[in-house]
Amino acid sequence: MTALHPRRARHRPQTIAVIGAGIAGLACARTLMQAGHHVTVFEQASDVGGRMASHNTLHGSFDSGAQYFTVRDPRFKQVLDMHPQLCRPWSATTIRVLDSAGRIASAAPPPRESHWVATPHMQSLPAAWAQPLADVGRLLTQTRVSALQRDRLDPTLWQLQTENTLDPSQQTVHAGFDTVLVALPAPLARALLSPTGCADLHCHALDNIDIAPCWTLHLTYANAPHPGLISLGPNWNAARSTHHRVAWLARESSKPGRAALERWTVQASPAWSQEHRNDDAARIEAKLQKAFAEITGIRATPTYTSSRFWPHAQTMHPLGHPFLWNRKTGLGACGDWCLGARVEDAFVSGLELALKVA
Repeated sequence: MTALHPRRARHRPQTIAVIGAGIAGLACARTLMQAGHHVTVFEQASDVGGRMASHNTLHGSFDSGAQYFTVRDPRFKQVLDMHPQLCRPWSATTIRVLDSAGRIASAAPPPRESHWVATPHMQSLPAAWAQPLADVGRLLTQTRVSALQRDRLDPTLWQLQTENTLDPSQQTVHAGFDTVLVALPAPLARALLSPTGCADLHCHALDNIDIAPCWTLHLTYANAPHPGLISLGPNWNAARSTHHRVAWLARESSKPGRAALERWTVQASPAWSQEHRNDDAARIEAKLQKAFAEITGIRATPTYTSSRFWPHAQTMHPLGHPFLWNRKTGLGACGDWCLGARVEDAFVSGLELALKVA
């Protein structure tokens, strides 16, 4: 992200903790590191990327979360141009809008805006952004921050209580941070920041942010005809649907750089996901597969099925400001929930917070 030319630290370099290694957290951390600060990123998952996560199988990958991204902010384009072979346009510019029976519901062509995907899967983009942090030992994965407190040795600083997500009995205190920036979904950020007495950060604003859950279904049809000859099912690669169970469908094998084996990702609607958030995976997969068949006409039995539940998937009502920040306390928060639901919203939020702190 050197293309952004961040200013050097205004005074002495700060020691900064960034909690969360999604797009917002990585954009924030990389910008601050390039400004000369000492940055450590804490991520509870085993991989970076947040909702840019991909599910890899023997049949090929599935983009479990974000399906594509747009490029509207010139700063986002600058960063992407640093990895010209990593991202490619996808023919999802021909997205269909379907009714609940799978019929075309909108005859008007979609806006001619390019849709992009990372290759060979969406997680490749955050992985590339995280590599410089990992190379210098500043990326701690499988590390959940359980508490944020004032440093016991110096109350002007902060310390983090962490635990290993594979073995919660392994707990560690990381101390000596001038600044702590939380790049987590709004409910998780609120839970972590509230015990600090963060009135000056306006944490109460997080209560009004509405983030919907999402069940995601992955389907593989290993016996389908080769896509280069005849595709299984409809002649489109992606669609938004008004079916009460399904909001989005995408043929993963149509995305550039992917395996050719016929694979589909199905994302449930926010309302249906909320209603069935506590259902077991087998029940979810059966119901979504039935809806998928109704929409696409594909009634063959898949050779592989899996699902994933995202408790904080899509921002419905954002904060309306790029970040939360209080210089006096050294606490801040960022994420796509500040601005919207797009990948680019997460990037802009993390970048803007970093530029404010730097």
